[in-house]
Amino acid sequence: MFRRIVFIALLALPVAAWAFVKPARVLAPQLAGLTCHGKVCVDDFSRLAEARGLYEDAVRYVGDNVGGLKVEPRAVFCSTKACSESFGFTSQNAYTVATVGVVISNRGWKPYFVRHELIHHLQNERLGSLRTWLLKPVWFREGMAYSLSRDPRRPLPGPLQGYRSEFETWFKRVGSARLWPEAESL
Repeated sequence: MFRRIVFIALLALPVAAWAFVKPARVLAPQLAGLTCHGKVCVDDFSRLAEARGLYEDAVRYVGDNVGGLKVEPRAVFCSTKACSESFGFTSQNAYTVATVGVVISNRGWKPYFVRHELIHHLQNERLGSLRTWLLKPVWFREGMAYSLSRDPRRPLPGPLQGYRSEFETWFKRVGSARLWPEAESL
């Protein structure tokens, strides 16, 4: 009887994750109706070239300016509100799922948003996903992503501008050559 319950629970777990943990959909976006070509997935095939361009430019930019990615993550680009909502978006423009992927909402198709999320991906690769999220200061995590992505919005809303300013002050002191060793010790 116990084995049967465990077996049923194990079968139900992926379905529950798909239904209730929207970021899990980055693992198989095709099941949400998206088309994937290489690392880039879109809900509107006519915008595939645009999405690929944003992604490839961001990968190149992050590699040249922040650090090389060990693994280029899957990138989901939603061009409609319905797609964005199916991936759990409410007000944000984009998010990163550990070292698995990045998801861009219908409002996030801007180079600096894609770069921002790839910087978070790089932080997760270099420092560990849980360690980055739980143990690194928010001014470092978010300030680095806003600053090094060259987000043009000035000032940023709410506390985000303060995070960016604090990171920029810290970064001037440590320099790009010491970025990752110093980040380890934060």
